[in-house]
Amino acid sequence: MSGRILIDVRDLWKSFGENHVLRGLSLELFEGETLVVLGPSGCGKSVLLKHIIGLLTPDRGEVLFRGRNVFDMSVRELNKARQHFGMVFQGAALFDSMTVGENIGLPAVEHRGMRGEELEALVEEKLRLVGLEGMSGLRPAEISGGMKKRVALARAIALNPDIVLYDEPTTGLDPIMAEQINELICDTQNKISATSIVVTHDLHSACFIGDRVALVENGTIEFVGSTDELMETEDEGVRNFIARGRANRGPHENRGAGLH
Repeated sequence: MSGRILIDVRDLWKSFGENHVLRGLSLELFEGETLVVLGPSGCGKSVLLKHIIGLLTPDRGEVLFRGRNVFDMSVRELNKARQHFGMVFQGAALFDSMTVGENIGLPAVEHRGMRGEELEALVEEKLRLVGLEGMSGLRPAEISGGMKKRVALARAIALNPDIVLYDEPTTGLDPIMAEQINELICDTQNKISATSIVVTHDLHSACFIGDRVALVENGTIEFVGSTDELMETEDEGVRNFIARGRANRGPHENRGAGLH
């Protein structure tokens, strides 16, 4: 993979008590790509994302963002760096007390002091990007799970971030809605030209949206390469994961990219 390295994860270790989650994990993210971090539930994928944006501190190792170690940054520097990131949390993490529009506009209010017509125009622009025009006044309780994921994405890209992080974006959705979210991730990538990291345990999603795939097993990277290389590898551990991924989908669902 050519291009500038935006994020360089080096020898990352993290334990929670006796639970050793990350065990010397190293990974590079290149500008303009969609990197899928694939692996079974509980393997440390979400923990990796939280280290990348400085929400967790490792026992050992570094995360370099544009050449600077995130864990050496001051609070002010880290907050400034985070403005280059947008994150779509696993459960959408919308504020129920706010409208859809208020949720989307929150980063612009907090970080840019945006108000009034400028804020309204920003919210409507992001709603159009995710196909939810005219829904600004609704509350999260009034929309479906798939729509909540779309709102969460609109909020994540409110400040036009350089990097968008997705934590299990299709979890809890039916296959049709999950496919729509996969298509939306690809469409958004094309429209805003961001670099993306998508964490998932869904093999089909990984093959559909990823330029490269990194498979996490036992707290480290078992494999990294293109989706074609993933499907063609002879590595026994990777082949076993692929077999489990196929077995967990219905026959009609295995027709997606990379699963023929």
